[in-house]
Amino acid sequence: MNAVPSTAPLTGLLWAMSFDGDGCGRILAPAEALPDLDAFGSGFLWLHFELTATDLSHLVDAGHVGPRPLAQAVFSGDEHQRVTVEAGYVGGVVADLPRPGARPDASGRLHFVMGPRALVSGRRGLVESPDATRAGVEGGQPILSPALLLETMVGHVVAAMSATGQRLAEELDGIEDRVLDGHAGDDRRRLGPIRRNAVRLHRQLLGLAAVFHRLEEDDAARHLHGPAVEAAARLSQRLDALDRDVNLLAERARLLQEEVAARVAEESNRQLYVLSILSALFLPPTFITGIFGMNVKGLPLADDPQGFLIVMALSVASGAATYGIIRALGIRPPRD
Repeated sequence: MNAVPSTAPLTGLLWAMSFDGDGCGRILAPAEALPDLDAFGSGFLWLHFELTATDLSHLVDAGHVGPRPLAQAVFSGDEHQRVTVEAGYVGGVVADLPRPGARPDASGRLHFVMGPRALVSGRRGLVESPDATRAGVEGGQPILSPALLLETMVGHVVAAMSATGQRLAEELDGIEDRVLDGHAGDDRRRLGPIRRNAVRLHRQLLGLAAVFHRLEEDDAARHLHGPAVEAAARLSQRLDALDRDVNLLAERARLLQEEVAARVAEESNRQLYVLSILSALFLPPTFITGIFGMNVKGLPLADDPQGFLIVMALSVASGAATYGIIRALGIRPPRD
């Protein structure tokens, strides 16, 4: 990566941070010249851009952001997660979490090209990891190399995803307790968003872990960029562990949805049973009263003073007989 000329019009540069040999970072003032990377001693440089507000083509064409094909691919509009190793440089696009205030449909991505003495990163929209990393460095956190800087940024992503998974797990615990106590209520509506968020989190983790597994297994990276491979191995382990937890969370949500659906179906069956029994009990009396209500001549008991009581007795007896038949046939309500 050639030295970035101090006269280059770096529009869209959110910040430039220089790190000394002890890993202490310092934000460079807007008017301050960028260090010459060819004479930067044991330190390194971090440039972070808002890609929607800048055009890096002049830097890419001049070779200031690593190999031209690599930089062009990384900072293009393609948001698919990937990692590429070329001529000792590592470039890629990895998942990040949108910050509060970002567009609802925003899918956070961090674009980066990492060389031996610099890390150039960029994002489209508000994402978590660069700002969290900058805050940590300004708070005194030492970072000794570009590989550790990248690991720190992705570590913030993993931590945020872990916190999201923990929050979903706590919500799921409360729903599970109520379902097992038989008081599910409106929890069926809450299970849908929890399962959807868990599945989305799993997809992000799966893609992110695949990127670092590929970097870990890349022979070129292993020979030319050992620290990046070591960082990828550590991140892969964390991502795999978190992905297993999120998978279990999604599976628990699915099982609870099935449990709630079964309980709702059971309650519906119980109500249908009651309605069916009531319909069966009232059907014979309705038939009898229908017959005696016909406006035709020759109806029995039409002139009998006790006719009404006799008809009512027949109706009650028919209902009782129907109930006896139901019991004799062994028809029972659904049981828990």
